[in-house]
Amino acid sequence: MAVVPSAALEAAFAQILEPGSFEDYCPNGLQVEGKPQVHRLVSAVSASAAAIRRAAALRADALLVHHGLFWRGDDQRLTGLRFRRVRLLIEHGISLFAYHLPLDAHPELGNNACLARVMGWRVDARAGRYGLLSISELERSVSARSLATSLRQRLGRSPLVVGARERPIRRLMWCTGAAQDEIEEAIALGADAFVSGEISERTTHLAREAGIVYFAAGHHATERYGVQALGEAVAAQLGVWHGFVDDDNPA
Repeated sequence: MAVVPSAALEAAFAQILEPGSFEDYCPNGLQVEGKPQVHRLVSAVSASAAAIRRAAALRADALLVHHGLFWRGDDQRLTGLRFRRVRLLIEHGISLFAYHLPLDAHPELGNNACLARVMGWRVDARAGRYGLLSISELERSVSARSLATSLRQRLGRSPLVVGARERPIRRLMWCTGAAQDEIEEAIALGADAFVSGEISERTTHLAREAGIVYFAAGHHATERYGVQALGEAVAAQLGVWHGFVDDDNPA
């Protein structure tokens, strides 16, 4: 396996994801600087302390995540839990790379695209800002119960299903993670069902009143795949080792 400069890793991520094209809630790219050379890359959904420790156990030089450490509106001081996570990274010389919306949106390696492959859904169109809403016209109608069973079997988590659960589903839309409010655009675009990760109190009322089926399939469960796909692609491109650690999260 090769050893490459950390800057080469960041350049490869940027070439694929084009993070400068996005207005995001967080800094995309290198968030914590570690070793100048990278031999082993580990990916995880979130930069949790558990994920960082497991990356260190795998002798990682860099950690790639979807949910990094710094978000708009957060207290900017390095104290408490955030300080302890940063200290872990520094102690082990691990560089932290985080990509949020750019990783959701990528048409091949993004979370929405990867969820489609895992579920066997064809992406017929994309809508919304940055194309974050994916659309599939199913070849035949399916029931909400059937789709819920498929989500449970393939994602390993039983979804919460609300709304018009008896409605046949032919026009399916989805957006991973905390995209429950995209249900309004899905309704406007004539969706029979919308799949996302999280649910809010208002989501149930919207789904019931609009006559749409809503599936809350888990934020973590729907976003496990993009970081793996990106990590594998860049590792293959640069010749470094790649592994994935799953700090499982039921939410």
